[in-house]
Amino acid sequence: MEAAVSEREAVALSAPMDSLNSYRPQNLNTALHLVPVGSAFTAPMLPADVRPREYTEAAVRAVNVAVALIGIVVTSPLMAILALLVKLTSPGPVLYSQTRVGVDRRYKRDDADDRRVHDYGGKLFEMYKFRSMVTDSEADGRAVWAEPRDPRVTPVGRVLRKVRLDELPQLYNVLRGDMNVVGPRPERPSIFAELRKTIPEYQMRQRVRPGITGWAQVNQSYDANIDDVKQKVAYDLEYIGRQSVSEDLRIMLKTLPVMLFGRGAW
Repeated sequence: MEAAVSEREAVALSAPMDSLNSYRPQNLNTALHLVPVGSAFTAPMLPADVRPREYTEAAVRAVNVAVALIGIVVTSPLMAILALLVKLTSPGPVLYSQTRVGVDRRYKRDDADDRRVHDYGGKLFEMYKFRSMVTDSEADGRAVWAEPRDPRVTPVGRVLRKVRLDELPQLYNVLRGDMNVVGPRPERPSIFAELRKTIPEYQMRQRVRPGITGWAQVNQSYDANIDDVKQKVAYDLEYIGRQSVSEDLRIMLKTLPVMLFGRGAW
């Protein structure tokens, strides 16, 4: 799952983790239209534990790198055009980077010795996108959840987000080893910290590399409430349990109509 949040060059990791209720607009209940306790919705059953099949990880990684290399070569002319459009239609950089939480291999260890000063839930990395919002859309540094018809989104950015082309620079993240093409969407550290308190199984998503697309993304659109987040976690854990080369290729193929028809994007 990836919350539909706005853009900033990086998350200030030295800042204290904000409560979700402090996020704007006003608070998370407004941003996510949270379903109150006792509603008719029944949250999905999440497994007590899930682990990727280690013998498939090397093959999955090799296929993802190959697809990323081919994708960069094939889409280079398109990315050049998109970069020019972003630059000509809105002041600011063509690309932006944002700190996200990556893979966490600590679940494999039997000892509890963790020398990290801060437990962010996984290895932090800088994720790249084409800029789709105006610069300084988070002037005070707090995460702000995007909304339908968000005024911060530029005209070109609205098209890029609709067909997911703003994600193309993440092919570079795949080559760097931060991500795979397929996997759970990476989240920002501050949001991650709160979601794993609300959804204990959320941490298990980090047992594989995050992805540009994923099983949750082809089955569900952007989150509208906390139950949507739980449903996406269930999809992510389902993917981790059956991760394989054939599964990744199947999800890649299913991503194409999502992009072509702009399903579930703002």
